[in-house]
Amino acid sequence: NLLSLSLCLFLLDDSSWPRRWQERLLEKKEAVKRLQWPLWILAPISAVILFVTGAILLGTVNPRIPWPTPVIELYSLMAPFRSTNGYGLFAVMTTSRPEIVVEGSNDGEHWLAYEFKWKPGDVRRRPGFVAPHQPRLDWQMWFAALGNYEENRWFMEFLIRLLQGSRPVLGLVAHNPFPEAPPRYARALVYDYHFTDLATRRSDSAWWRREYKGPYCPVVSLERRGQ
Repeated sequence: NLLSLSLCLFLLDDSSWPRRWQERLLEKKEAVKRLQWPLWILAPISAVILFVTGAILLGTVNPRIPWPTPVIELYSLMAPFRSTNGYGLFAVMTTSRPEIVVEGSNDGEHWLAYEFKWKPGDVRRRPGFVAPHQPRLDWQMWFAALGNYEENRWFMEFLIRLLQGSRPVLGLVAHNPFPEAPPRYARALVYDYHFTDLATRRSDSAWWRREYKGPYCPVVSLERRGQ
């Protein structure tokens, strides 16, 4: 996010910078010869680009549009130039919010949850304002919840580091329920989170309501890993 914001600095006009910087820029600026294309070339190229870009936008809104063969051929002809592209950071979004809750235990019966810094966990914790920070662990946890632990090998290593009491890894979470010594067991459960309404939040201070969906991975312990 910060890298993207830094690119916007080049959009500022030279007059926006301090005067001493402007003088340095003017000293190094050289005369630039501009090549002006004739209108009879620019007009058809611009028309084709606008048409194809509009078609891509409409296709994003309604993917079922039956495009005529000439339109498809025109897009295929322009595709290698990468001048017309469809882009959407979240063009396709999920309609549910599964979240992984990581817990630890010393006896396998009583479990305490680790609280992450940004992602939902405690239903009474108010959602934080993240941007422009990119919390890598919390971000990956969201993707992990959309799949399974076998597809996310890093997740099992994350649980192992919690059982080992790794300080760098514990520094990535907001609350460690085992401050004295790491737990013997760790597990992960999946809950489906939903925002509460105003009346519910006023009555019990809950920002979220959640439904238990099932285990995300088997119970993990260092003893079992050794076996």
